[in-house]
Amino acid sequence: MRSRLASMFYENAQKTPDKLAIWCDGKTATYKEMANLVSRYSNLLLSQGAVYGDHIAIPMNNSIESVALFFSAADLGICVVPLNPSLPLEAIKAAMAAGDIKHVIARRAFFADCEKSGGLDVPGFAICLDKEYPGTVPFEKINEMPAERPEVNHDVDGSESLILTMTSGSTGTPKPIDISQDNKYERSMAHIRVYKITQDDKILAATPLYHSLAERLVILPLILGATSILLPRFTPAIWLKCVEEQKPTFTIAVSAQLAQILELLKQPDAPKITSFRSIVSSSALLEASVKYELIDLLHCEFHEMYGTSEVSTVTDICFQETKNKQNSVGKPFDEAQIRILRDESESDFDTDCAPGEVGEIAVKSKLQCKGYYKQEAMMQAAMFGDYFRTGDLGYLDEDGYLYFAGRKKELIITGAINVYPHDIDVVVGRLPEVEECAAFAYPDERLGEVVALAVVPKEDQEINLRALKTYCARNLADFQQPHKIFIVDKLPKNTMGKLQRMAILDYVRENGLDQ
Repeated sequence: MRSRLASMFYENAQKTPDKLAIWCDGKTATYKEMANLVSRYSNLLLSQGAVYGDHIAIPMNNSIESVALFFSAADLGICVVPLNPSLPLEAIKAAMAAGDIKHVIARRAFFADCEKSGGLDVPGFAICLDKEYPGTVPFEKINEMPAERPEVNHDVDGSESLILTMTSGSTGTPKPIDISQDNKYERSMAHIRVYKITQDDKILAATPLYHSLAERLVILPLILGATSILLPRFTPAIWLKCVEEQKPTFTIAVSAQLAQILELLKQPDAPKITSFRSIVSSSALLEASVKYELIDLLHCEFHEMYGTSEVSTVTDICFQETKNKQNSVGKPFDEAQIRILRDESESDFDTDCAPGEVGEIAVKSKLQCKGYYKQEAMMQAAMFGDYFRTGDLGYLDEDGYLYFAGRKKELIITGAINVYPHDIDVVVGRLPEVEECAAFAYPDERLGEVVALAVVPKEDQEINLRALKTYCARNLADFQQPHKIFIVDKLPKNTMGKLQRMAILDYVRENGLDQ
């Protein structure tokens, strides 16, 4: 038996060899050309001694070759461990250790940095993607490899780990999310069904390939026979130019990206975007004002989803079809069930929250990952029976729609009262002079912690602190009032543009604002 993902891709290459399979940064590959590349990549890995079950680390940049590696790995029963190349070297080494890395594929600069800090402890081969580097195999050797799909000596049944997606817990310890081939297939099929994706679609991926969202958006079209449009990197201008030229019809986008794109679309000379039939916002809640403006400007189905890397997408809502649930993140996929759990300190913790009552979101899903690789205890600690405890707060309404209230660890507990920072963000964010803002916990001897607020003013605007405090007094409850307000140039975010609320206190202190 051969890999289902790779076999589906090769079948599409036989059916439509001349169809465009993928575009990235001005380069293209038809299905036939992509199949030849996947085969050559597989033969290159085999020639260097890769075997079934090996783990290969790659500090991954978005490219056609990177996508080919996913399918080569699937065909050989190998696991790819994509890493953020911008991480500090020590963090990359920690992730490689957690992922049992045997081989590494990287750029010359990566190997040079490793050599300066004592080298890499990798028992297998190293392939250098650009030029040559001592002790590594040049990637150009791929051109010498046969373009035929190789024979393999081991059955690939779909249970194999295909991708380890790295996240970090609150301690910074890498958590490798173990995603099997079957898991990737089932996740793809669920999204194809919910969003009615067909082989006629052109699917845009605009996030890094070391993130599960982009992985899904490049694997899905190639097993379906559609076209993948892969952005080499994200800026609003690059995204807009790509959409103008390549005319994608479907994308799942990070909410922070959509907010930036909106600013460009509102410019007088902005082009009209007409190719999309459906856009899905993900990764964090999209502000209501941004959502409504995008719906008006994009003239397509506009969805919002909720999910995690561990359980994939859990809910979806199409705002044009469900106008009376505009603050919700939707109802569960058929594959998922949701419970809202009361806090452990409650005496009746074993019972679920009532409709409208905020608690921790727990999910039982057929799309759940295999677990955290070699960290069974950590995964078990995250489970409540068959339900994965997401660490997110939210509530269900009487109709079963989910509402997101923030991260559990970001909850501000002041004088034994729970304060949800997102509620404050929404109110303060309505001020015309505020570009963005975030409430966060600030240590306090008497109350344990109090509400603090970081505010980024709009360009050429000033924040009047007295006016801001008056506004808060009028529009927020007593327990929500910010005790400290910091005016900052920016908010700390990760590479996906997602707010890192827990890092705000360190940020204001490191920049000398907490005086």
